[in-house]
Amino acid sequence: MALLTEELKAWIGREAHYPPREELSRASIRYFALALGDDNPLYFDDDYAREAGYPSIIAPPTLICETCQFSNLPPNEDGYIGHEWKLPIRGCRLIRAGNEYEFMRPILPTDRVSVTWTLEDIAERSRSGGGTQLFVRSVARYRDAAGELVAVNRETVVYQPLA
Repeated sequence: MALLTEELKAWIGREAHYPPREELSRASIRYFALALGDDNPLYFDDDYAREAGYPSIIAPPTLICETCQFSNLPPNEDGYIGHEWKLPIRGCRLIRAGNEYEFMRPILPTDRVSVTWTLEDIAERSRSGGGTQLFVRSVARYRDAAGELVAVNRETVVYQPLA
């Protein structure tokens, strides 16, 4: 049975936009760096950051792509509060297959960032153990308050049948 239906194909090209809700903030940067166990002074020490050529502390690069603050959504049944497509796929498990990041400039605590997700492609591919699985490719484009592109996150997830 084919997993890639006409209903799923119709999802290709859909977008979800999340406007900036607030500044990123120093606290968000500090908590993210602490959660990573990254004690780089660029994330904590203004004087150090200024000596390195920045106007203030900066965010760890992946913070912009890993934070859920943009979506302003209620938690799903698993407690996740970030963007998800909620594709009409049943009897499959979701597997994160990777992210490719591109960063245009460091993010500052005062930045107000919006994100637009685009579902770029859904492809059905053979599995080594038989049958098929779906590969869903999306791209998130992050922009600052001036509309300048500051980061891109290309994400691939796999929907693999349970049986």
